[in-house]
Amino acid sequence: MSRTPNRAEEVSDSEQLLFGGPMRYDYGWAKHEMASGEVTFWAVARQMPRFLRLAGRMAWEADPRALVALIGVEVLRGLAAAGALIATNRALSAALAPGEVGQVLRAAVPAVVAVGFLAAFSSCLSVASGWAGGKLEPAVFRRATVEFLGIVSRSELEAIEDPEFLAEVDSARWGAMSLQNIIGQATSVLTAGLSLISAAGVLSLLHPALLPMLVLITAPRGWGAVLTARRQYASTRAWLQHSRASSALADMMIRPYSAAEQRVHASGPFLLHHYEQMAASAEREQARLAGARARTDLLTAALAGLATTGAFAVLGWLVMDGVIPLAAAGTAVVAIRTGSASIGGLVAQINRLYEESLFVRDLDQLRRDGHLRAIPTGGTPLPDRPETISVEDVTFSYPGRDTPALDKVTLTLPRGKVVALVGANGSGKSTLAHILCGVYQPHQGRVLWDGVDTASADRHQQFRSVTLLAQNFQRWIFTVRANLLLGRPEVPLDQERLDTVADHADLQTVIDELPRGWDTLLAKGFEGGVNLSGGQWQKVALARTRLRLTTPDTDGRLPALVVVDEPTSALDPQAEVEAFEQIRRLSDLGVTVVLITHRLGATAKADHIFVLDHGKLTEEGNHTDLMTRQPPSRYREAYLLQAHQYETTVPGQARGRADADTR
Repeated sequence: MSRTPNRAEEVSDSEQLLFGGPMRYDYGWAKHEMASGEVTFWAVARQMPRFLRLAGRMAWEADPRALVALIGVEVLRGLAAAGALIATNRALSAALAPGEVGQVLRAAVPAVVAVGFLAAFSSCLSVASGWAGGKLEPAVFRRATVEFLGIVSRSELEAIEDPEFLAEVDSARWGAMSLQNIIGQATSVLTAGLSLISAAGVLSLLHPALLPMLVLITAPRGWGAVLTARRQYASTRAWLQHSRASSALADMMIRPYSAAEQRVHASGPFLLHHYEQMAASAEREQARLAGARARTDLLTAALAGLATTGAFAVLGWLVMDGVIPLAAAGTAVVAIRTGSASIGGLVAQINRLYEESLFVRDLDQLRRDGHLRAIPTGGTPLPDRPETISVEDVTFSYPGRDTPALDKVTLTLPRGKVVALVGANGSGKSTLAHILCGVYQPHQGRVLWDGVDTASADRHQQFRSVTLLAQNFQRWIFTVRANLLLGRPEVPLDQERLDTVADHADLQTVIDELPRGWDTLLAKGFEGGVNLSGGQWQKVALARTRLRLTTPDTDGRLPALVVVDEPTSALDPQAEVEAFEQIRRLSDLGVTVVLITHRLGATAKADHIFVLDHGKLTEEGNHTDLMTRQPPSRYREAYLLQAHQYETTVPGQARGRADADTR
């Protein structure tokens, strides 16, 4: 089947203006969206055994007993269907035999009882199938989801930031749900397939000429089901892009984040006009495709009717010519109706099964390849509290960038000191911080903890020895208590420890004002949930950092390195000063503090300052050294530039400058 007609992808003028074209997702899973419409039915059927083996293998790993029960029950249902057709033939043979009515009925009773028993047995088997499927599906989903999340959480940060790997992850993410769906769809395919096979087998036993009749009558129905599925694909494909655009626009009109500007700028009528235009475009497309589908369905129905008429004409001729008895003809009618009823559902289920299987295939690929991007386990032990952390000729480049983010950087971080990394945006500060934390590995050079190369060290031990307080620190949509516990999640913590770190970060006053105290959900939109201000969240992060620094891990180790990246961006001036004082006091715990900030006033009290520019280390020294160096350092220029922003003119006094401490 050819690709969807271009007309189905046309966009309205409103979509072109607002979105620049059709609204197509750029996520990994989108590559399989409605994928069955892109290939022929026979291409799908040829690949189906491989997909079923894949789903079967993963289902076996999840719950082998439920899988065996499900397959066994479905096979028994197929045999019961075949047995019911054979019993129907015997009942008709007995009922149509010459003789007295009572004698004929008595002769037909065993076969009728058998039909009833097999029908009841089949109903019981259907219930058992539902039970086995209901037991297997959640087990498969749980196992697949846990395995998927485990693979991703163990992957290197470079892998997570790799667009190709991220697309693979995004597609595989849907594999768990697809795998669960496949269980039910595969069961439906198996049921319909066995029913069709049973009907074909019985017809072959009755007379070899009856089997082609089943093919004759079911072929138009199958062909019609395929065409209908393709029409549905085209309709859904067109509906998707138009619906996404109109839904996105409607969302913009009703969400609080755009409400104020929408009202002040009176943009509501503009948005509403374009929404109506887009809706009308989608409506016209739906009407066009609905007409095409109706014509196809009409043609299919006509062909199926002709095929049915021809098949029954042949069947009547065989009866009149004495080739088959009347009872066999009656059984053939039942078998043909059973087989033809199964074919439409079989085609539809196979199409859906194919689409879901593509996501399962991606999940299986991630399962097999996940170890290639995983953080390695084990390695050389690192010292608990290194006296020095050394960076030697470290180079690091991001994919697609012409210049390295870090270029042969060499520096030393002494224990118990506050070290500041400063520089313009894009100078490499955060990249160096991630390398110090171990989430990035140098592409060249090495990082040493008292001479131990972290490249061969136990990375997970390194993570436990580092505390990271980033500018975009994680605001977990959990309770206040859970947000702090995630500072050291592997260790049981009591309330006293939480209270201590909360007091240290001035968080307790915030908690006291929350409706549920420590158990308040920090997510607006849920019952009892609240939003914190940026400054309040910063206090949560500081408390979490303090908790991690003062709580040993399961091996009794405390962090040796603290990396603080733009920690005060959301604080008011007084809170900012207090936060920097708290950060500087962290070194009293015997840890090395790496401070990254654009607020150069906060770097004046750092023990040592490293200045980065375009990935290179250009200057270093303490504040006094850098401010008095000749020729003037870039650090001095940047410091004075910030200081001049605070120049003031007080009535009756001369202008004052804020660079007094540069002397």
